[in-house]
Amino acid sequence: MKRQIISINEELCTGCGECIPDCPEGAIQIIDGKARLVSDLYCDGLGACIGTCPEGAISVIEREAEPYDEWAVMRSIVSKGEGVIRAHLAHLDAHDQMDLYEQAIAYLQEHDIPVPYHERGPQECQCSPSGCPGTASRSISRDDRGMPGMVDLPSELRQWPVQLRLINPAAPCFDDADLLISADCVPYAYGNFHAGLLKDRVVVNLCPKLDTDLEGYIQILVEIFTLHTIRSITIAHMEVPCCSAVHYILERALEEAGVEIPIDNVVITVNGEIRS
Repeated sequence: MKRQIISINEELCTGCGECIPDCPEGAIQIIDGKARLVSDLYCDGLGACIGTCPEGAISVIEREAEPYDEWAVMRSIVSKGEGVIRAHLAHLDAHDQMDLYEQAIAYLQEHDIPVPYHERGPQECQCSPSGCPGTASRSISRDDRGMPGMVDLPSELRQWPVQLRLINPAAPCFDDADLLISADCVPYAYGNFHAGLLKDRVVVNLCPKLDTDLEGYIQILVEIFTLHTIRSITIAHMEVPCCSAVHYILERALEEAGVEIPIDNVVITVNGEIRS
């Protein structure tokens, strides 16, 4: 059957193992110094491992794969202890995978294994790009710093339009340009966006979570890279895992265009700070 399943870029993977704890299903193991998908049966394709990969080596693709088997997953993880079972149940619940969740509970009950308490809701999930941490509601407190004075700061925008879907790939603004690829939420979260990121750059923006035609975005970037000389690329995205798909879009576009361009990655926290 054809379904969503993770793909690991072996060239980008450093074998750090940070993805392993976020795959309670046991679909990933470190083998010969690289993260490997060891069984299609164990991979639910929801991408819990993506958000913690520091190299952006993991993505979700659609390909022919054996159907995910919740019963096989439960047989595998019960021996790993209550913490792993809890993480797995929370993962399914966060994605509203109630059929699989009920299968997991049924397995535990049939084998007289206590159902561990776990928080309900998306805050427990660590997935991307189809995941949900970015939708978890939160309040951001600010100290009363005030403003030194009302100042009209100049815009650093160098072209229009900025939404990637509306961009003309042949537009002359891309000639010998330094390109900024920004996720939609970045200008709202990062107060120094214009002076710190946009200045002297041509910008395109997109939302890898809400925009469904990622393939269309890839092809627009391929045209830009083919028609113009791009001096450098800066990616700016939020720390929430769903934003990490910006890397996937760019890597695919560069690969299809057959070009190599220096890339700088900027991650903005939900508090509006640049994450080192």
